[in-house]
Amino acid sequence: MNESLLQFIWQHSLYNATALHTLSGERITVIHPGYLNTDAGPDFSRAKIKIGDTLLVGNVEIHVYSADWYKHGHQHDAAYASLALHVVYEHNSEKLPEGIPLLELKNSIDATTIARYADLTAAGPGIPCAGQLHNVKDITREAWLSRLLAERWEQKLQEWQVMLTNSMDDWRNLLYWRLAANFGFRTNAAPFLMLARSLPLNVATRHRGDLMQLEALFFGQAGMLSEDFTDDYPRELQREYDYLKKKYQLKPLQAGQWKFLRMRPANFPTIRIAQYAALVHQSVHLFSQIIEASSVADIKPLLNVRASAYWDDHYTFDAQVQKPVPKKLGVTSVENIVINTIAPIQFLYASRHGQSQQQEKALSLLETVPAEHNSIISKWQETGWSPADAGQSQAMLQLYNNYCSKKRCLECAVGLALMRR
Repeated sequence: MNESLLQFIWQHSLYNATALHTLSGERITVIHPGYLNTDAGPDFSRAKIKIGDTLLVGNVEIHVYSADWYKHGHQHDAAYASLALHVVYEHNSEKLPEGIPLLELKNSIDATTIARYADLTAAGPGIPCAGQLHNVKDITREAWLSRLLAERWEQKLQEWQVMLTNSMDDWRNLLYWRLAANFGFRTNAAPFLMLARSLPLNVATRHRGDLMQLEALFFGQAGMLSEDFTDDYPRELQREYDYLKKKYQLKPLQAGQWKFLRMRPANFPTIRIAQYAALVHQSVHLFSQIIEASSVADIKPLLNVRASAYWDDHYTFDAQVQKPVPKKLGVTSVENIVINTIAPIQFLYASRHGQSQQQEKALSLLETVPAEHNSIISKWQETGWSPADAGQSQAMLQLYNNYCSKKRCLECAVGLALMRR
C-alpha cells in the first residue's frame, strides 16, 4: 500500500462503505469524499462526512499509517488543525491528534483492488494494461479518448496562444509560423519555425507573385545559399537573395541547424523549403479558407503544391539524380498538416471567439482523416485497440506518452475501470 493508491481508493470509494467506523465505534457515512488537492495542505477539501448523527463538511487527510501524522509534522501546521476526518490504511500509533476522528480502512478494502494495482505497476515498459484492455467497455475508452484529445490540444495550444499574443493577434502570422513548423515535420520542425520567424510574412507576401524571389528568400534565410555553386539555379537564387537581404536587412540562420541524416530524400529540408515556397506562392486568403474547411477534401486543393522544376531531378543543390520525380506534397504529408496544424488552429480560433459549434467542427475534422501509423499506434494495435481515425490516434499518442509510459494508471479512466471491475 502507498499513499497515492490510498488516495485513489478514497477518491473513488473503492472500499466497503457499509462497515466504516471511527476508533470509538461511531458509524461513518461518506456522503462525498471531497476534491483531491494537488497543492499544499490536506489531501481532500470540501468533503461531506456524517459521523453518527453529525454532518461534517471539511478537509480529509490520507496516510498509510496513523503514525505518519507526526512523521510528516502536521502537528505544527495550522492547515491541519481542523479536519473532518483522518483516513489511514492501518492504525499503528497510540499517539493521535486530539479532536480529529480517525478511520482505518485496512479491513474495508478488498484484496483484489490492491492486487489489480500491483498487476498494473509491475508491468514492464509500454502499456501496463495491455493484457486487460478487453475488460474495459468501449464507451469508457471512447469517452476517455475524447478527453485526451482535448488535453493534447490544450497543452499544444498554450504555446500557440503565446505566439498569437506576441504577433498582436495576427492569425495569418500564426498560420504562417505553424505551417512552416509542420513542413519541417518532427526532425526539422524547430529550424523551420525559426526560418518562418526570421522572414516576416509581409516580406514573403510582397514577393508572392515571383516564385524565384520567394525561393531566394526562404533558401537564403535558411542559410543554404552561402556556398560556391556550379548549377545556374542556385547561383540565380544567390544573386536574388543578396539584393533582398540588403533591402530588408535580413539575418539568415546557420545552415548547420538543418538535419539530413537518416531521412528519405523526399523529406530533405531542401525539398520541404521549396514546397513551402510554392505554397506561399499560390496561396491567397489561405487563412480564411482553412478556417472554413470541414473535411480533408476541402483542404487537399489548398495544399496541392509542387516544388519548382529544378527539384524534379535534385534533392540538394548541385547534385542531379538520374530519374526525375516531381516533388509534390504527398497525401500522408497533407494529412499530417491537417492533424497538427489546421484542426488545432481551427479549434483555437473558435475558442478565442467563443464559437463552441466551430470547436466541435475542428474536432470532427480529424474524423475525416485516417488514423496515423507509427510505432506507438502499433503498440496499441497489438493490444487489439485500433484507432478509428486521426482524432483517436492523436488521443492514443497522448495516452501512451503522458500516462502509460509514466505509469499514471491511477489518473487514467482505463486504469480506474480496471481497478473497479
